[in-house]
This record gives sequence, C-alpha cells and structure tokens, in this order.
Amino acid sequence: MSAASANGGAPAPPELVRRIKAHFPTGHPSNGYGLTETSSLTTMNSGSDYERKPDSVGPPVPVVDVKVVDEDGAALAAGATGELWVKGPNVVRGYWDNPEATAATFTEGWLHTGDVAEIDDEGFVHIVDRAKDMVIRGGENVYSVEVESVLFEHPGVTDAAVIGIPHQVLGEEVGAVVQVRPDSDIGAEELREYVASRLAAFKVPVRVWLRDEPLPRNPAGKVLKRELREELVDQAPAET
Repeated sequence: MSAASANGGAPAPPELVRRIKAHFPTGHPSNGYGLTETSSLTTMNSGSDYERKPDSVGPPVPVVDVKVVDEDGAALAAGATGELWVKGPNVVRGYWDNPEATAATFTEGWLHTGDVAEIDDEGFVHIVDRAKDMVIRGGENVYSVEVESVLFEHPGVTDAAVIGIPHQVLGEEVGAVVQVRPDSDIGAEELREYVASRLAAFKVPVRVWLRDEPLPRNPAGKVLKRELREELVDQAPAET
C-alpha cells in the first residue's frame, strides 16, 4: 500500500522531498500553493513531477491563470523573476469595505500575491520568496528561501529561517536562525562555510543564531520572522 503526503502553508525545502522518499519509498508527496484570496489552491505539484522538480509548487490547477510581472505589471518571459499574479473564478473580487486595499491588490481581476516567483518553460511555478522577506544587501537581492534550502540540506539542521539585519552602509545583511538536531555539535561558522560552498558570498549569513527549540510559527505553519527579528537582531553576536 502506498501513502500520500501533502504539504502547504509554508515553503518546503527540496531536501524534504528526498527525505520523504527515503523514509517512505512507495509514498507520493505533493506540494501546493494558494492564498486566502484565491480560495486556497492555485497550483499543485505531485508524484513524479514533485520528485523531478522539488523546488516548484507546480503548474496552475484548471481554471486558474498565473503570470509573473515586473514592477509596472508587464508580463515577463519564462524563467524571469518578478511578482506572481493569479486570476480565476476562485479569486475574490476584493476586500470587504476596503476599496483602498482592493485597488492596491487587484488589477483587472488579477491578484497581486506579493510573492516573488518565476515560471519555467513547462509552466511550473517556482516561489522564490515573499517580497517582504527578501533581503536587499547593497542592491543585491537575497532570496531567503534559497539560503534556507541550503541550510536545510545540512544533516545537523532541523529548521532554518533567514532574516534581514540592518546595516548602515549596505542597508541589510543576511542573518539566519537555525534549529539544530539534538545530537548535532555544529557551530555557526561551520554553517556559514557550508552556505559559502554552495552560494555566492553576498548570500552567506554574516550572523547565525543556533537554537534547540522549534522556530515560532503561526497556525498555518509560516515562520514568524518578525518575532525572530525583534528577539534577536538587537542582541549580542551569534556564538560560533
């Protein structure tokens, strides 16, 4: 008998798919993407497609249209990075008694998701980051999901969240909060070196906070990064 494993509510690192298949070889993992404004699901990635493209939330489900746009709302070509817009009969018409928010979030039926994404040449959507979670370091965009996925691949890491650290010159620098496995003795410097071996230097966290307890999350499973920033950014440098 095979089992199905569905995921949603928060980004799933590609390494998670490999771990699921390693523990449940006959299982069928899946991942979906949606928002409250889209009446839940807008895309779905499952089965062999999810194993083949574990960093994607899949193509749009029937009756839903998606596109990636630039800052002016112009549609971008496949592979380009921009804001994801969604349209379909499942998308709400606006916000109750709030015309200002409706005007800012909807354009001719298209919902501005606030998520940075790209759509590949097969029509699969790849969520790069939440616009508000993206770290802008000296004019360079650092997508937190990319750094978190690399950290998650380290065998001593259970969970990870990237946050921006204010910097007087660069604007922001990259910080990471990492939950380590109980039997792990990894240090912050080891994790920085691990990221440096896989990503560009400007994406490497300058500070890493290690913790044993789980990262704070809301009921939907999203990490409460604002709480982490308030708790950690103004405190002492991370230990190595």
